[in-house]
Amino acid sequence: MKTRNILKISGLSALLLLCNQLFSQIQTFEWQGIQRQYLVRSPQHTDKTTTPVLYFLHGWTDNITHVDNEFHFQQIADQFEWTIVIPQARDEGSGTMWNAGLNASNTDDSGFLMALLDSLVEPYHLNLDSVFFTGFSMGGFMTHRMAIEHGDRITACAPVSGLITHSMSNHTAVAPVRMLYIHGTTDPVVGYSGTSQYFGNLGLGADAIIEYWKNANHCVDEPVIDTFPDLKNDGLLFVRYTYEGDAELQHIKVIGGNHSWYHSESQYDIGYMTEIHKFFVGDGGGNVGIVEPEPKQLNLWPNPTSGCFTIKVEDATNLEVMDIQGRCVAKFALEAGTNQINLGDLPEGLYFIKDENGAAQKLLLKK
Repeated sequence: MKTRNILKISGLSALLLLCNQLFSQIQTFEWQGIQRQYLVRSPQHTDKTTTPVLYFLHGWTDNITHVDNEFHFQQIADQFEWTIVIPQARDEGSGTMWNAGLNASNTDDSGFLMALLDSLVEPYHLNLDSVFFTGFSMGGFMTHRMAIEHGDRITACAPVSGLITHSMSNHTAVAPVRMLYIHGTTDPVVGYSGTSQYFGNLGLGADAIIEYWKNANHCVDEPVIDTFPDLKNDGLLFVRYTYEGDAELQHIKVIGGNHSWYHSESQYDIGYMTEIHKFFVGDGGGNVGIVEPEPKQLNLWPNPTSGCFTIKVEDATNLEVMDIQGRCVAKFALEAGTNQINLGDLPEGLYFIKDENGAAQKLLLKK
């Protein structure tokens, strides 16, 4: 019995020590008389005299400890040799929420985030010429706001599943800023169209957001479009639209994507953090930087089509036709050589054609 008590005390001491270590990592910064919490993950081994800094902004009702455990930010900091700052949003009665312009908060989160940045420059040897923001859901909303209000100090932003609110859309961005906007077409929480199934209209839809940043960044009207190889059985298709301008704008449209941050490249065709990092360092352009072999392009014509088109394949294969929501609307078994396909029964719109080897091609059906 005595030995068991000693073991209990020893185990309790170890647990308390672990808790102390955990909470000692959470730091505070006073802003406008309020103690704000944040975490910092800096690279443990680096030869750099200063490091780039990446802000990650969590979603509504989330917290910094949870996202740190989910994303393994220390591993990312060590891998990229970047310093990662994970600030905590305030809870003003409806869960932790950033003041992204939804009129649900009066907190000056925008000022807090930049003041916190300035306070961390010296102790963490940050490079103020390499400041990046990303965030998910409500954190994506706030990332848009930071780009609009502080694009003159931010190098690039990558909002995921977050919109520009209507109130923020009335503001002119202070400067062009490189933007990567990622959103799933079947997101029920923060709708691709701007409307949530649960909360009503939350802001601009994806098309309007792209127009906002095209204007702010003085981009060309027509994008370069490329499709990520569809090699995983994930039910998703990732299509990237790249607009050149004074500052580059990219949009990754996740056809069939819901309100999720897709982490793993072993499970999905892309991992969001990997693609965000590529974009931030300038390695996420028109050619997809992945190690898998490049798929063959589908040889089909005419495109656009009024319904019938011809497709030529080297070997027999199966073909799927997916609509813009990522739903399979038709299947065909192709023989080697030339095949005639008729989609005349489908409504007008943009479709994605892919074969069983992962080659994908967009097709515009216009009657």
